[in-house]
Amino acid sequence: MKKTKENIKTWSQIKDEQFGKEGTSRRDGLDREFETFKIGIILRQARESKHLTQEELAKVIDKKRTYISRVENDGSNITLRTLYDIVEKGLGGKVTIGIKI
Repeated sequence: MKKTKENIKTWSQIKDEQFGKEGTSRRDGLDREFETFKIGIILRQARESKHLTQEELAKVIDKKRTYISRVENDGSNITLRTLYDIVEKGLGGKVTIGIKI
């Protein structure tokens, strides 16, 4: 198939077609999973920018290295308290949270 502007789709269009429109349970689930994945990536990048190993970060916040690894690979299993500990105690940053209603 020849590529033309007409058959190029945006990421939003693909999500709409494959997972439904925003507000449907399947689409909301996808968006939640993506946001938790993003948390893990952001935390890993922040840790690496501070030149810390997972072991060093874990020690500062009194967790195991394997826990830090799980958070970085799937941010979905993290409490707010632990998120604050990782970011503020471990990385010297600040957590900001937004909610859309």
